[in-house]
Amino acid sequence: MKKGAGHVKPRQGGAMGLVSQPMNPESYTTMAQVRAGVDEIDRQIVALLAERFAHMRAAARIKPERAHVRDEERKALVITNARAEAERLGAPGEPIAELWDQLVESSIAYEMEEFDRLKG
Repeated sequence: MKKGAGHVKPRQGGAMGLVSQPMNPESYTTMAQVRAGVDEIDRQIVALLAERFAHMRAAARIKPERAHVRDEERKALVITNARAEAERLGAPGEPIAELWDQLVESSIAYEMEEFDRLKG
């Protein structure tokens, strides 16, 4: 992240189960702090991924045809947006774009499974 960018550590409670609390890796002095911070971020990422996959279930329910699940134009836009947001935040764009490519492909596969389960 860019220097001076705010670091937020969501905790349980509040709106959508998250409350912000400052997290500043620049102030860490031990690997235990770094690892605890990474573990907290991983918990947050998994929670957000669960929400993302809930949206894929909704898409599977809403889309009228299985052929509508894969949308290469939308996939490219989502990856471009993730790269741009990463770079805006001072994070490396290319590795994040690669992660997003994998995320979108996994999301498409999940949505297809859900579509087949619901409408197959």
